[in-house]
Amino acid sequence: MSSYHKSGDLWCAKISLKESREMLQKWRENNTRCPEKVRDLWYHGLNKCDSIGDERWLIIEQVCVAAMDLYDSKLIKECLSLLNDKFPKSSRIRRLKIMANLEMRERYEDASNTYDDMIQKDESNPILYKRKIAIFIAQKKIPEAIKYLTEYLKQFMNDTEAWLELCSLYIQDQAYSRAAFCMEELILTNPHNHLFHQRYAEIQYTINTPESLEIARSYYSQALKLNPSNMRALYGLYLTCTVLANQPRSNSQKKKENVRVSTWAMTQITKSYQKHNEDDLSTVEAMFTSLQI
Repeated sequence: MSSYHKSGDLWCAKISLKESREMLQKWRENNTRCPEKVRDLWYHGLNKCDSIGDERWLIIEQVCVAAMDLYDSKLIKECLSLLNDKFPKSSRIRRLKIMANLEMRERYEDASNTYDDMIQKDESNPILYKRKIAIFIAQKKIPEAIKYLTEYLKQFMNDTEAWLELCSLYIQDQAYSRAAFCMEELILTNPHNHLFHQRYAEIQYTINTPESLEIARSYYSQALKLNPSNMRALYGLYLTCTVLANQPRSNSQKKKENVRVSTWAMTQITKSYQKHNEDDLSTVEAMFTSLQI
């Protein structure tokens, strides 16, 4: 038995088959990549279970992708063999083969051309477009990835993951105003997602103009209204108000308001550390001392 099987047994030894399936399903639905844990659960018993119906094939596909993340060629071959025997003419399995046989071997041009052929036959399949975008990113061709992703979103404009990816690419390219636009689109579609408000505030804070800092403060506040335990938004609010209070053109009323809010944020952060991790409290206090208004 290989070393990773042994390490996997330590955390999943008491996990039932039902619990394993529920964990894998949750990761699939949330698009969470936990390749080592997925592989551990597979060898923990799922690889020998034939009684879970059609869900078995979703799990095998999930395990195959995890094996690619881990460059586990033996497991990749095992999964592809099982899937190909069951679905010999499936375009979905063909895509996995391209990922394993071309993308993993950095034969990006061959992979891209093959995806183009598949897109011509199935123009409504978003995953094929995303694989081409992934190839651009793997080659560090950020402008090309941005251009292709922008075109993709004209056709699949409700794809949350694509908007987040485009936002990240714009940030890499230091195009912060365009990154902010991506987050505005996401906030419009899901105004109750505190993480969208938080990220938008972070981008506005990075732009660092008097106007953008005011926007950052507003959206950090909204993120905290939606989720009072969002520590990143709380610390962002503290930093933003600290900067605003030190603006040379800030009038006394605005300065007092920003001092009040930053003091409140500092108090909330300190209370949280006192409650959860007193050992780090001295570090937090030192951090605040260096950022005093």
